[in-house]
Amino acid sequence: MLGKVLGNRYEIIEKIGEGGMALVYKAKCKLLNRYVAIKVLKDEFVNDEEFIKKFRRESQAAASLSHPNIVSIYDVGMEKIDDHDVYYIVMEYIKGNTLKDVIKEKRKLSVEETIDYSIQIAEALEHAHKNHIVHRDIKPHNIMITEDGRAKVTDFGIARAASFSTVTNTSTIVGSVHYFSPEQARGRYTDEKSDIYSLGIVMYEMITGKVPFEGDSPISVALKHIQEEVVPPMEIDRSIPESLQNIILKCVKKNQSDRYSSANQLLYDLRKLKYLKGTMVIDDTSSVDEPTRIIPRIDNDIEDDAPGNEKKDKKRNNKDGGLKVVFLAILLAFILVSSLALGFFKFRDYFIAKEVIVPDLVGTHKDEAEGELEKLGLKLSVVDEVYSDEYDAGIIVSQRTEPETKVKEGFTIEVVVSKGRQLVKVPNLVNRSIDKIRSILKEAGLKEGAVDFQYSDTVPANIIMKQDPEPFTEVESGTKVNLIVSQGPEIKLVRMPNLVGLSEQAAKNALIANELVVGEIVREANDNYKAGVVFWQSIEPGNQIETNTAIDLYISTGPKEETKPKDSDEDKEISFKISVVPESENKQVEIRVDRIQDGKKQTVHKDEHEANGKEIIIQLSGKISSTFELYQDGVLKKEFKHPGK
Repeated sequence: MLGKVLGNRYEIIEKIGEGGMALVYKAKCKLLNRYVAIKVLKDEFVNDEEFIKKFRRESQAAASLSHPNIVSIYDVGMEKIDDHDVYYIVMEYIKGNTLKDVIKEKRKLSVEETIDYSIQIAEALEHAHKNHIVHRDIKPHNIMITEDGRAKVTDFGIARAASFSTVTNTSTIVGSVHYFSPEQARGRYTDEKSDIYSLGIVMYEMITGKVPFEGDSPISVALKHIQEEVVPPMEIDRSIPESLQNIILKCVKKNQSDRYSSANQLLYDLRKLKYLKGTMVIDDTSSVDEPTRIIPRIDNDIEDDAPGNEKKDKKRNNKDGGLKVVFLAILLAFILVSSLALGFFKFRDYFIAKEVIVPDLVGTHKDEAEGELEKLGLKLSVVDEVYSDEYDAGIIVSQRTEPETKVKEGFTIEVVVSKGRQLVKVPNLVNRSIDKIRSILKEAGLKEGAVDFQYSDTVPANIIMKQDPEPFTEVESGTKVNLIVSQGPEIKLVRMPNLVGLSEQAAKNALIANELVVGEIVREANDNYKAGVVFWQSIEPGNQIETNTAIDLYISTGPKEETKPKDSDEDKEISFKISVVPESENKQVEIRVDRIQDGKKQTVHKDEHEANGKEIIIQLSGKISSTFELYQDGVLKKEFKHPGK
């Protein structure tokens, strides 16, 4: 199978396990780009048409289960490879080990681990039972423990289908017989309480490190489930809490009616034990310790089944009752012959009832099913109505009497009918982060629909702006909620224009036209450009930049004047003006100019100005050899020399 592709989608990567019924492979889903686990049924099951039929139906039903403690079933299919039918189930891929491996590694689990795993498994069973699905093969091998300690029950559909199959498989029996309920061992009717029994055996193994019944053969183990009581866990380990022992012993009662009536009741006691430590969960242990009573078959050859000697009683009563017996026999014979002679044809249907094969009603409307059953001489009874994501209202979701079963005419077939999808209230997702809504939708029973990202100047990126359906409206569970999510302000790019050689005003106009902002204006002498012309820009032309970016400009004040060195001029302080654009996040900005002259530093200008983007002129003076430093709010913005005359 390695390298094969199933369903044009699942590429088999490696074999990761094998059970009594299937081989397990790790595969890659090409469509969703994720790893999945695929169970491929063994050949001996592929050839059983009855099993395949039930396998498909039950696996599809199990696929409807959605619970954090149940391994999700994604797909069920059949592929023909080399003229060979390959039936497979695609499931959630779990990184971790089976509970059986965990028990083997640790030998036995702690009380806390046992209670925690038991609660998770019971929650999975409660969800399945509410959906009318009984596992029938709960065992540590079918429970995965993830790397973060979460228990996940697997094999719901395949276990149920196998329980109905006529196929026998020794390896399957050996793998499961230690966890069989007594009714399974007898081949009798199984229900939700059968799962509770098996969970009790699993709990027993977790806390003690071994199963309660061992034997030389599967038959001997099955007989012990029927005939023998389990050894109380506290007799194996005195440190086990009595309350935990009592819960386990109640789960594994031989009589179904003596066990917990539902997984929900079991959960109540387990949670009580977990959160109220030291509390006695089950006080009355007398019912727990009551032995199984085996009632012998009453037979004429048995003489000592009741107190006293029956043979003596018979001999004593034979004489007195002999005549009465003869008289009654003659009378009954007369009545019987008369009845047969006079009313045989009238009453023959009561003696010879016709057998009818029960049809498969799942997926059929109840009215249509009732008409079909009426033609067969059967009756329909709706025993429950449930919400269903898979079936529309009025459609039968399950039937108590299995299809292909033979029953007498007049038999009543009990069914469960869908009420349609359950209505749920849509939560308010507006103003929530898109990263946090998946869990909210899942908890509400809804799904994420189309997600559309739009620019917004007011809503931060990744925040939901609108949803459909609207918040607080009632919709069917499983409905998709479409979302409009903010992408933040729109980022627009422009190409930086060439401003060098333009006049100051022309350069400013070009910046405005390209949705750019005029930054700092610096005026300096330049021999190559005449006064008032841009000779430098802060971003090179041709670059792609965001709109509203500030661009600094250097404006020429004309060529530098050549001055002949004169002692008198060098010693004079010459006045000049500079142009400054105040910039600050505040309304006011402090502008300070320090002069460095003759080796001394002195503040020659300090004043508050409005930071309104308008240009201001500052008058300065100093020797031609002096230099100046320009500060805005204490931050050095520029150093420059005296421009000269």
